[in-house]
Order: sequence, then C-alpha cells, then structure tokens
Amino acid sequence: MKVTVIGSHLCPDTLYALNRLSAAKAEIDFKNLSASLADLKAYLALRESSPAYADIRENGGIGIPCFVLEDGTQTRDLEKVLG
Repeated sequence: MKVTVIGSHLCPDTLYALNRLSAAKAEIDFKNLSASLADLKAYLALRESSPAYADIRENGGIGIPCFVLEDGTQTRDLEKVLG
C-alpha cells in the first residue's frame, strides 16, 4: 500500500497515523506542512476548494492528517486507509 500523508511533525494525530501506517508496512510519502511552504500552499489550495473540508473550515480546524491513496482518493479517515 502506498499513501501520501499530509500533516505536520508537530501534530500528535499525524505522528500517530505515521506510526500506524509504518507498522502496517505502508509505503509513505510524508508531506510535512511545517517544513515545506510548497507543500503547505498545495494543501491549503486543496483544503479551501474541497467540499470535504467544509466542516473543518467552519470550525477553524486545520484538517490534518490528510491521506491521499494511490488511486487519488483523499480522506481524513486513517481506518479507511488501513482497511
């Protein structure tokens, strides 16, 4: 399984997800928003334009971690990724 994880090394939920995915032997491409302005800019464009983030925007959240599967599916549900 290959998955892109969009998050931050400062976020406990992101760290938890990375550990779970690593234990599941997933091939991980980590986009660390705290370390890359280019990755942050790309994520913000996704977050601001996607209806899937409406609740996050309304509640002032960040919406990480976010997962992008090999087929392009985007989700914030770690269990869906692992399943």
